[in-house]
Amino acid sequence: MSDPLPADLAEPLVASSRRRRGFGDPTIYFAETGSTNDVAARLAEQGAAEGTIVLASAQTAGRGRMGRVWHSPADAGLYVSAICRSARAAPYLTLAGGVATAEAVSAATGLPVEIKWPNDVVVISGVPRRRRKLAGVLAEGVSTTDGLQHVILGIGINIRPAAYPPEFADRATSIETELGRAVDRGALLVEVLVVLGELLRDLSSGQSANLLARWRALAPSAQGAPLECDSPAGLLTGTAAGIAEDGALLVRVGDRIERVVSGEIRWK
Repeated sequence: MSDPLPADLAEPLVASSRRRRGFGDPTIYFAETGSTNDVAARLAEQGAAEGTIVLASAQTAGRGRMGRVWHSPADAGLYVSAICRSARAAPYLTLAGGVATAEAVSAATGLPVEIKWPNDVVVISGVPRRRRKLAGVLAEGVSTTDGLQHVILGIGINIRPAAYPPEFADRATSIETELGRAVDRGALLVEVLVVLGELLRDLSSGQSANLLARWRALAPSAQGAPLECDSPAGLLTGTAAGIAEDGALLVRVGDRIERVVSGEIRWK
């Protein structure tokens, strides 16, 4: 059983209905749940439409890429999962989630952020200055012999310092930590949904150029940054050489270019 949507989220959603063009309707809200991705997946299996979102103030079993724990304490972050059904959009959904999150954070709070391939939104800050993770994106799809059934796109954004344990402070951060002031999570949610809906409409009609251009502008580390990658082909050591038209990371290793579509990336 879902919970009533808090006023600080409900009112911005109602006010932004035209801007969102229906993306985010309906919104299923939980004060606490295990994983918004899991709830959204169950709803998708029951026939919920594309654009349905599941939102929680806390998760007890939040997860990130490669099964890592995503710390999701109450009222410390924005935890939202969207149902997507477009096969055309599916290959680009992680990139779309990153762009939507990064642009939303900047638009709603003024905080400048970057994207780190494949799914991290980061801030460059602190002493020493380094990339600190602010948000992450997790796309999980289900296909059958009939083709793609759905993809659940989960987005977690650290709003308050409690969103991550103190021992992660050298690697993680929050919007309020960086700005030194409170932020409006309702306004942030609206911006995420507006941009994500726009990008999915483009992708569903076969238009990916706009997304790729926006992603590249937000991801300077994807061009020239040194890295190591544990890829299916083995360890790759080289420098980022951008992304391909299908979203794969290109890595220059010696005099050749390798494509990376999955694997653990260690940026140097």
